[in-house]
Amino acid sequence: MNEVKQHGIDVELDAEVAQGHYSNLAIISHSTSEFILDFAALLPGLPKAKVKSRIILTPEHAKRLLMSLQENIARYESNVARIELIQPQAPIGFKNHGEA
Repeated sequence: MNEVKQHGIDVELDAEVAQGHYSNLAIISHSTSEFILDFAALLPGLPKAKVKSRIILTPEHAKRLLMSLQENIARYESNVARIELIQPQAPIGFKNHGEA
């Protein structure tokens, strides 16, 4: 089990969670009180995507996540390379499904 200091907060990360899950599809839905992010893997030759992880956030935390992702992508692009988006031929990518 690893412990990491993140902005003065002790964060515990066990070995199983540290392995993570591959995702190339996110389904985002929301209600008036929460945002739901389902992360799935859609693989070639398989008939359906399987959700690997679901994260439920308050609207405020969803907006903080958006801002943090924007900041980190900007930092990545300034240090590594611009991320180019290509249009996939199959319907894979990040989806927004509106209200839950």
